[in-house]
Amino acid sequence: MNRVSIPDYGIIYNWDGNPLSYSEYPQSVGQLLEKVYAPIRDTQVGAHFWCVGEQEAKWPSQDLPITGDAVGRVYETVWNMRMAESIRAMFERGEDPYGDIVRHGHDLGVDVWASVRMNDNHFWAVSSSDGEVTHRGKDPMWWWASRRKPLSVDEMTRTTASYLTQERKDHPQWTLGDTADPWAATSWNMAIPEVRELRLKLISEALRQADWDGVELDWQRHGFHLPTTDGFRLRYVLTDLQRAVRRLADEMARARRRPFHVAVRVASTLESCRRIGYDIETWVNEGLCDLIIPGGNSGTDADIDMDGFREILAGTQVKLYAGLDTDFRMRAKRLMPQAEWSDRWIRGEAAKLWDQGADGMYAFNWHANAETKRGLLTTVGSPETLAGSSKVYAAVHGSHAAQGTLRHGADRHDRIYAETPVTLYPTLTDECPVFHLPFHDDLAGAIHPVIHPGTHPDIELQIEIEHFSPTIDRVEVNVNGMDLGLPAVRNAAAEDPADPAMVSENSWLVWPLDPAQLSIGVQEVRVRLVERDERLSVALVIRHVEVHVAYSTDRLTA
Repeated sequence: MNRVSIPDYGIIYNWDGNPLSYSEYPQSVGQLLEKVYAPIRDTQVGAHFWCVGEQEAKWPSQDLPITGDAVGRVYETVWNMRMAESIRAMFERGEDPYGDIVRHGHDLGVDVWASVRMNDNHFWAVSSSDGEVTHRGKDPMWWWASRRKPLSVDEMTRTTASYLTQERKDHPQWTLGDTADPWAATSWNMAIPEVRELRLKLISEALRQADWDGVELDWQRHGFHLPTTDGFRLRYVLTDLQRAVRRLADEMARARRRPFHVAVRVASTLESCRRIGYDIETWVNEGLCDLIIPGGNSGTDADIDMDGFREILAGTQVKLYAGLDTDFRMRAKRLMPQAEWSDRWIRGEAAKLWDQGADGMYAFNWHANAETKRGLLTTVGSPETLAGSSKVYAAVHGSHAAQGTLRHGADRHDRIYAETPVTLYPTLTDECPVFHLPFHDDLAGAIHPVIHPGTHPDIELQIEIEHFSPTIDRVEVNVNGMDLGLPAVRNAAAEDPADPAMVSENSWLVWPLDPAQLSIGVQEVRVRLVERDERLSVALVIRHVEVHVAYSTDRLTA
């Protein structure tokens, strides 16, 4: 079948369905549309991906459990009740919510795709004593440090919880069980033929709910589909389901006589794709997808293998959009407010990804209203609008859920080439860790003519070191082979007016950089331990390495 390339969208915005809980029950379709499109309207977003399905059908179905059925329509939280009962009420009133979502997007000039989570596993949150129910509304990050054990397959069979369908409980042998990390034990095992049949049935029904412009198979929500050691060997079974969906999409395209596109969200590196079981080469060579979106399973992965993906896509019509997720894996007590830092970091990532050949940006889990992400959604959609905006360029940070915590293993395939955090040890030959930072501001204005000559930004190298004793400890730092000399030592506590302390455990070492020290592309930063305070038994740890670019005439607020 002859297929056409997808349009240039600039930014794709993935809405994960949460707006169904953003108004009081019974939510009207008008309220839903306002929540859905408030962040998208008058931005660079050219496509909206609406999450239409995870485990249960969010529409009337004769063959699948409907949202709310898993708990007999008696819910653990108000949040879950609003989501399930509001969508059910819309259909009971004879309304067409998904059709309206598509039509409203088209009226705004935005394409609208159905997004299906292929193996969503939020069952780790199920607990009556220490789980999402307990923490809902109090601490949205409770799961990061929680040491509660994940839901086991045995517990699953006797647990009643939203989205935990009876079919899954009746067939525990269809889950990954002890062949995967405990966090993913209750995920479907896609090697089981019946599981793939179930997923195809849900996808088929979902695609008939509206006149969608395409379908996204969100393989990364969550990226655990096969036994841990068998992903590469069994990759053919994921291709089997991918091919079945492509055939379904082609049938729909022929029936309506216009394209029906297929997107896949996969891991950020080809190495991780192979380990999980995503056969990207086959999917591209057989035309099983029109759009590839590399992204992290848990938070933004700043190490997308753009060169590797571009090599596979060369000579094809398949587009490559770079995944941008949340910043929570990068959070630290910095010298500026976290929200301001986060926006600058996302802009730095976007500038890098455009220069590396991305066809567009993909925003996931941004959960915005009309204002909260507008500064990003009106700038990251093109290199030209990023010009002259303040940015942060950072070394890839590999923070993962610790051993023994609830989410340990959830990010096993993310940030596999991370360079921080790293312990700074003495060495025999002056060897030291080397950090690779992107830099994609053309200070001469050759690429970004918005920047006028003579308006160069202030540029700083900032390195956070854990357990740093400023009176004794000394490190030698150079950038691209040039020694930087002594830094200014700054402390986040001292610069936080709400903090009564003047010092904290970590220090930020700061050097001003001359633009002549940097060039477009990768910068090498070397950090060598020279002297360590002998009164301390704990080692120094390089937590974050960042280049900050601040324009005094920045037209953005962050």
